Amino acid sequence: MTKIKICGLSREADICAVNEYLPDYIGFVFAKSKRQLSINQAKPLKKLLNPKIQAVGVFVNEPIESLISFEKEQVIDMVQLHGDEDEEYIRILKTKIKLPIIKAIRVKDKLDIKQAFAADFVLFDKYVKDVYGGAGESFDWRMIEDVRIPYFLAGGIHLDNIQEALKRAPYAIDISSGVETDGVKDREKIFKIMGIIKEHNNKNQ
Repeated sequence: MTKIKICGLSREADICAVNEYLPDYIGFVFAKSKRQLSINQAKPLKKLLNPKIQAVGVFVNEPIESLISFEKEQVIDMVQLHGDEDEEYIRILKTKIKLPIIKAIRVKDKLDIKQAFAADFVLFDKYVKDVYGGAGESFDWRMIEDVRIPYFLAGGIHLDNIQEALKRAPYAIDISSGVETDGVKDREKIFKIMGIIKEHNNKNQ
């Protein structure tokens, strides 16, 4: 059963759309980005979010003390590290918070795929120089054919290539710009993507 994460939600209308279609996860981006939110902007959105949906906070090189605050404020249910956080950072973070941790790996070649982290999940995204994420580009998915651990697949996934992404059997598909029109989340695209994934899961039960 492939799960789905709709990332980069920033408006009340986005929350209304996901509450209707119920993806497994949504993402609030707290790192520098056109989709960036502050903790105070995210609080009311989290309160509106259906509790069946887990909110993932996306961070880049965030101080650990800051992440402790996010947990205390109950703004997020999971942490996604999308920067240069190393194994030591993750091990320390695990002693400070109880939230599950996703570590993003920006893939340039097969050596990147083989990196191991103490995180609960890894997320594969395309390496783009000087960009930590959200570039909306996919990498060569043939490089992850032999991966046997649960992983999130991100980067340039949209309606035209979602079927190919699903063939890789990821734990979860992570989509942001692929369900947007003119930089804004598109309810119809979310509906279509969710339908494709549900149909795929029904066929593979």
